[in-house]
Amino acid sequence: PADVDRGRSDLSRRRAQAGRQLAHRATADGDRMIAAIREWAARHTADRGIAPIGVAFHWIMAALLSFQLYWGWYMSRMPVGGDKLDAYKLHSELGLGMLVLATLRFLWRTIVPGPINDADKLGWQTKLAYLTPALFYICFFGLPLSGWAMWSALGDGPRLDLLGAAWPQLPVHDIPVVAQWTILGWADGIHTLLILLLVALIPMHIGAALKHHFWNRHDVLIG
Repeated sequence: PADVDRGRSDLSRRRAQAGRQLAHRATADGDRMIAAIREWAARHTADRGIAPIGVAFHWIMAALLSFQLYWGWYMSRMPVGGDKLDAYKLHSELGLGMLVLATLRFLWRTIVPGPINDADKLGWQTKLAYLTPALFYICFFGLPLSGWAMWSALGDGPRLDLLGAAWPQLPVHDIPVVAQWTILGWADGIHTLLILLLVALIPMHIGAALKHHFWNRHDVLIG
């Protein structure tokens, strides 16, 4: 029995050592990949531009946000029925896609920070400019999550899909109906507030970018 225990202990140590080696190798590979991404992006940010992936994230999100705002306004005026339910389903599925895209964009920005340009030297204006992306990210994440909560609290509606794969509902069906309606009300309120925030942010963001570009002659639109 003592030999068996020693054998098991040695086997456990070897497995633990192999696991640590694999983890170290994976960490090293991950660090090399991040370094390669940053080196590639630096070719663009060195000239105070933005890497193509960052540009793609920006304009895809802008297009989706514009469509979602229009579609939300349009479907709110549709008569109750199957077509309206289909419109809400499309709106919700696009929102889930935006949630995934926002997550990828956030990860990208943690790996590749944006370029330093003229607008980063303006004191309080620069601090305000850094607040704007944070508010946008609150909308990017808060709107899809609150919409997902609303769809889940509605009950047994059509399932949501993302690129053909079923998207799970939040586990709220086993709680009392009153609690489900409470979740629905809170989620709807949060959703509405974030829409209002987004509607205010978009013209402020565009106006500030145009002001810096045309009035101050800053390099904020390079890339």
